[in-house]
Amino acid sequence: MLTDSHCHLDKIDLSTFDNQLSVLLNQAENAGVSHYLCVCIDLEHFDDVHQIAQSYKNIHCSVGVHPTSQGDAVAEPSADDLIKLAQSERVIAIGETGLDYFRIDDDDMTWQQDRFRQHIEAAKQTQKPLIIHTRSAKHDTIKILREEHAEQVGGVMHCFAEDWETAKQALDLGFYISFSGIVTFKSAKTLQEVAKKVPQDRILIETDSPWLAPTPKRGRLNHPAYLPHTAEKMAELRQCSYEHIAEFTTENYHRLFKL
Repeated sequence: MLTDSHCHLDKIDLSTFDNQLSVLLNQAENAGVSHYLCVCIDLEHFDDVHQIAQSYKNIHCSVGVHPTSQGDAVAEPSADDLIKLAQSERVIAIGETGLDYFRIDDDDMTWQQDRFRQHIEAAKQTQKPLIIHTRSAKHDTIKILREEHAEQVGGVMHCFAEDWETAKQALDLGFYISFSGIVTFKSAKTLQEVAKKVPQDRILIETDSPWLAPTPKRGRLNHPAYLPHTAEKMAELRQCSYEHIAEFTTENYHRLFKL
């Protein structure tokens, strides 16, 4: 059975699943997916994410504010805010956090960097691993992880899409590397080479659903039942069996998140 180490179950349009999360989960289980990490991207919807994790024994959640979340309706988190919400046993990680310079047109990204540092502090105090998002900001991401001693808690570079040098620096800090449907894209040659090199005991796989559906479902609404396509591609790249991918990525997930 596979583990979807990063999904946004609260963001998936359930209209094609009889408006029931249980129907979606049944489809995923029939496809071979058994565990899920439902990732929080803003505090305003934390209760929704947390409720899902409370309702299903095989679903856990995180708490965090995505680096691109902005606006008057978005609460800026302090480390204390995150620490308080992370006390639930259903919360196993801090994030999604990190840096994204691609989506934000702002000459001063200090606010995003400060938010990132708050999450790292919360992770260190709760001893829960970090879920890192980085886009067009790999150098600053690694720099801040080092400055804030994120190696004390580690975590995962989610939906990884960078080069081997960035992956190696993250691995040196004790982080895992998670591969999404992007690794199945024909254009993802550099990422596919990274997927061959990452040590087996540091690999996770994810859907990041409802986004980034893998080939051959690209362009559709993504959901956990599509995770096997990513696992199949990883098995091809690493020249091993699908079953082996399922086994070690699930073991890695439970080790990282102390389950």
